[in-house]
Amino acid sequence: MKLSQFKFRLPDDLIAQHPSEVRDECRLMVVDRRTGEVSHHIFKELIDYFDEGDVIVFNDTKVFPARLYGNKEKTNARIEVFLLRELNEENKLWDVLVDPARKEVIDNTTSRGRTLRFLYDGPHDEFKEALYALGEMPLPEYITRPVEPEDTDYYQCIYARNEGAVMAPAAGLHFSRELMKRLEIKGVERGFLTLHSGRGNTKDIDVEDLTKHRMDSEEMYVDDDLVAIVNKAKDAGKRVCAVGTSTMRGIASSVCMNGHLMPFAGWTNKFIFPPFDFTVCDSMISNFHLPYSTMLMMVSAFGGYDLVMKAYDIAIKEKYRFGAYGDAMLILR
Repeated sequence: MKLSQFKFRLPDDLIAQHPSEVRDECRLMVVDRRTGEVSHHIFKELIDYFDEGDVIVFNDTKVFPARLYGNKEKTNARIEVFLLRELNEENKLWDVLVDPARKEVIDNTTSRGRTLRFLYDGPHDEFKEALYALGEMPLPEYITRPVEPEDTDYYQCIYARNEGAVMAPAAGLHFSRELMKRLEIKGVERGFLTLHSGRGNTKDIDVEDLTKHRMDSEEMYVDDDLVAIVNKAKDAGKRVCAVGTSTMRGIASSVCMNGHLMPFAGWTNKFIFPPFDFTVCDSMISNFHLPYSTMLMMVSAFGGYDLVMKAYDIAIKEKYRFGAYGDAMLILR
């Protein structure tokens, strides 16, 4: 596959700048890969596609307020520090992006950004308190409005618990407590993995040949509980659904040779684009992604390139909302 195959014209007014007023009442497009059928629903109606014993897998990573602003001491010029991930808790050492960057404070330059050592004279808890007081939620750059106080809640899944992401797993933003409870009552199992989504998902791809693109590594964990839930469902012929591209990447990174899930703790830089053999999941929930994005490429791999691009064409004509705060798609295989 080539980068240019993921180009499409997306009107600016279809990029959602605000979330739905009610989490589970955004629009939901259902795409059936077996029949090619495309249908239109409300998100909370996805419960109709799952039965007792089916499993929905979520990414429980938690977004922290990673974007900070300040001013240079002499010139008073504005400076942005974007925290990517914590390297060392004791020394307050982080991988960060600094713009503009002073050479004397840079320890190293990596694919993720520039390593900056924070000098904070106090315990780690106080440092975290300062971070949450000064930082703001790192909304994607295509959301061009100022960050609002409500984004602290909206740009976070209700089940988020393991801090470390600078990108919210957007497909999970649509799940409300009411919908989670209804799924539980119906007997639909839930499982959680942790994959700390980084900024590498949104960086530009600068090669036409996708086999030459390299994803940034992301920290992830798949525990014994999730392995047991998913493998039991697979052996029983039940449906297994991944909520979002980060969840799907985590599952695809922890599959053993027989198509079952196995525990994993470490890093993944798996780049999924067509063609790709998915052996665990037979359904996937995703938002509508922007042109050229790695997330669109993964969705195309799962749903089939031609069918997904057809669905995106329909979404634009029907004025679905794109991006992290946009509408959702359920793909069935």
